[in-house]
Amino acid sequence: MTTVSTPVRVGGDGEGSGLQAVLLDMDGTLVDTEDFWWQAEVDLFAELGHRLTAEDRTHVVGGPMTRVIDYLLTRTGAAIRPADLGAQINRRFVDLLAGGVPLMPGAERLLNTLAAHSIPAALVSASHRHIIDIVLRSLGAQNFAFTVAGDEVPRTKPFPDPYLTAAARLGADPARCVVVEDTPTGVAAAEAAGCPVIAVPSIAAIEPGPGRLVLPSLEHVDLDVLRTLAGARV
Repeated sequence: MTTVSTPVRVGGDGEGSGLQAVLLDMDGTLVDTEDFWWQAEVDLFAELGHRLTAEDRTHVVGGPMTRVIDYLLTRTGAAIRPADLGAQINRRFVDLLAGGVPLMPGAERLLNTLAAHSIPAALVSASHRHIIDIVLRSLGAQNFAFTVAGDEVPRTKPFPDPYLTAAARLGADPARCVVVEDTPTGVAAAEAAGCPVIAVPSIAAIEPGPGRLVLPSLEHVDLDVLRTLAGARV
């Protein structure tokens, strides 16, 4: 699987729209793993004697793990070291992935459309490399020019580094790379990188804004939408 180390030079979709690439988040955007993360956290904290609530979920959705850990320890006061907490959450999450990962509605159609029209796609996630590689068994590594993992960049989301890294590898202008995200954290990262954004909220609400289109599901994301959003930023 191609990771972030080797430059990739690709063109756009050949339709004069300004669209050069589509950069896609993973958890909660393409695959329905947010419930897995939440279940791992809820079960672990229940064993530690703490009950997490729906309100807590809005604070942890989208990662990154360092922020999730800081929030959960501050919120609960649980007697566990941050490194141990992160390791246990990841271990439980991996166990839940063993049975396969369901794709979000519209994800397969979108990826097939991008491939059919030779529009480059990159997977840009705050999850670590070992998690991405497991999920790719269900998602299909062949659908992406490369993937960017949260532990392969200096700063992960909400910083712009992951999306700037992806655009640079593609030799593309961030303003012509449409990002598809599901959380405020991911949207913040994409917009900080200068990318137009399609937000498909999973847990936390996301409001429309300049250069940002909010849609109810990936089933509403088609070539016309992608090209229009990219063209609006050129």
